[in-house]
Amino acid sequence: MFTGLVEEIGTIKSILKGSKSAKITIKAEKILADVKLGDSISTNGVCLTVTAFDNDSFTVDVMPETIRNSNLKNLKQGSRVNLERALRLGDRLGGHIVSGHIDGTGNIKSFQVEENATWVEISTSREILRYIVKKGSIAIDGISLTVADVSDKRFKVSIIPMTKDDTTLLRKKVGEEVNLECDMIGKYIERLITFKEEPAKSSIDEKFLRDNGFM
Repeated sequence: MFTGLVEEIGTIKSILKGSKSAKITIKAEKILADVKLGDSISTNGVCLTVTAFDNDSFTVDVMPETIRNSNLKNLKQGSRVNLERALRLGDRLGGHIVSGHIDGTGNIKSFQVEENATWVEISTSREILRYIVKKGSIAIDGISLTVADVSDKRFKVSIIPMTKDDTTLLRKKVGEEVNLECDMIGKYIERLITFKEEPAKSSIDEKFLRDNGFM
């Protein structure tokens, strides 16, 4: 679990690509302070497992499913990524609960500056938009943000100067792909409402009737 509060921006040191997967080494500093093998680190909002590390970088394996469904496939040497260590019990939950299991991607449609804030408009599929609500939470490339507006094709968030400085979002260009994770509460509620249970089977059968003297 994560909070969506990015701890630092890492830089892609190297990428070893397979036909469908990849091994990525990321240069970092802050998150390496207490890193261990097997730790989970949110990388552009995707939960990845540390398989190796040294004084200035860590390495992760990215499986084909993650490559297909995230913007990690677009990374190259020198690309910058948002990084966050997993939430510890007792930490303040300053953002919202983020699993690191993204729902899909969207594309940046526009930026618009309004005094000290920047509006970011993002288009995505209807399958993702169904879980996005005005004033609700969403993680964009691992950044916990509040939805300021939503339509049937797009949604908007407003970025404060601190988020601008501490994340990669406003360093992107119009048309670039971003990872999206919707608030998980809506997904759980939908599952509970739509799940159809198997009809209960009666325990009374021919054997029961025979054993109890009815036949």
